[in-house]
Amino acid sequence: MNRVALITGAAKRVGAIIAAHLHAQGYSILIHYNSSLSEAESLANKLNNIRPDSADIRQADLNIMHEVEQLADSSLNKWGRIDLLINNASAFYPTPLSTSTQEQWDNLVNSNLRAPYFLSAALSQTLRQNNGCIINMIDIHAQRGLPGHPIYSIAKAGLEMMTKSLAKELGPEVRVNGVSPGAILWPDAGLSQAQQTAILDKTLLGKTGDAEDLAEAVYFLANADYITGQILAVDGGKSLYSH
Repeated sequence: MNRVALITGAAKRVGAIIAAHLHAQGYSILIHYNSSLSEAESLANKLNNIRPDSADIRQADLNIMHEVEQLADSSLNKWGRIDLLINNASAFYPTPLSTSTQEQWDNLVNSNLRAPYFLSAALSQTLRQNNGCIINMIDIHAQRGLPGHPIYSIAKAGLEMMTKSLAKELGPEVRVNGVSPGAILWPDAGLSQAQQTAILDKTLLGKTGDAEDLAEAVYFLANADYITGQILAVDGGKSLYSH
């Protein structure tokens, strides 16, 4: 039986690259999406054409708790096991302090923190049975908040602490690690050209990374049997920049 990976937010962008990379390494893939149905179907078809019955799609709004629970149940039912949970789905947009709303708080915290926590809890039994692994996609701004994005930064900081806490809760059977991207793919909205330039000016390698860099980091951690509770920065050195 192939190992099974559930990847949230896997229909496009980084999630889709991670899905394709893991599939090429022999994983069966459960592609979670919220509204990107056509992209999810296209990716699943592509993967199934390579290897029949090796990919399936699952819809869920991670802001809604019962849909999170249904996502865990239906994902487990597909192949009877989950070996790898990748909490990749993430809302991202600016929330200036003076104008931020409770709706923005709920949306950013639910997608970036609450859903990963309860998905991990719901799948903890199958992960224990299979000596599985959880990998959380964090952000270097969990360490230093991104100006103008306080709620997002707070949520990602919570996800970093969740990674370390669940490594203690689920060990020794389940390893829990995080990948902390820097400038890999610019968000669809939320950063101006000036902000992008400022980020690259503070990146030691002076360039953006590639989504494949993240996929390789995820695959490494999925197979690193003696690493747990760690956050791997894939950021071109940005987290070392002194100011």
